[in-house]
Amino acid sequence: MIALIQRVESARVDVEGETVGAIGAGLLALVAVEPGDGEPQCRRMLERLLGYRVFSDAEGKMNLGLAETGGGLLLVSQFTLAADTRKGMRPSFTTAAPPGEAQRWFDRLVALARDAHPPGVETGRFGAHMKVHLINDGPVTFRLEVR
Repeated sequence: MIALIQRVESARVDVEGETVGAIGAGLLALVAVEPGDGEPQCRRMLERLLGYRVFSDAEGKMNLGLAETGGGLLLVSQFTLAADTRKGMRPSFTTAAPPGEAQRWFDRLVALARDAHPPGVETGRFGAHMKVHLINDGPVTFRLEVR
């Protein structure tokens, strides 16, 4: 499982002109499910999403995780993160989980996140053409991987 996380002042996802998910300050996580991902990867990714220290403490150092700040979490499925780009000029998506498998484990990650992070978890819409709007704070962007 792969997540590209961005510390944001705010973020939202629109589908066909309608906002389907929005947060204030927190994390936007673009998430790709890879073949073979399952419950262990969902749980470890959630642990990393909530605990990865990307927020500043009182001394201005990145020492706080999302769980400590109480910020929002916007989870957006993005299979293109799992693309194989090593050859040629066109990505291959054979390294991404098939849509049914991907949706199952993305939805599980969302459910676990909602249980573990009461301050708020929002999502995009799986499989939809989405417009993602964000104000990146920093900018601070990291790629997280769990196997």
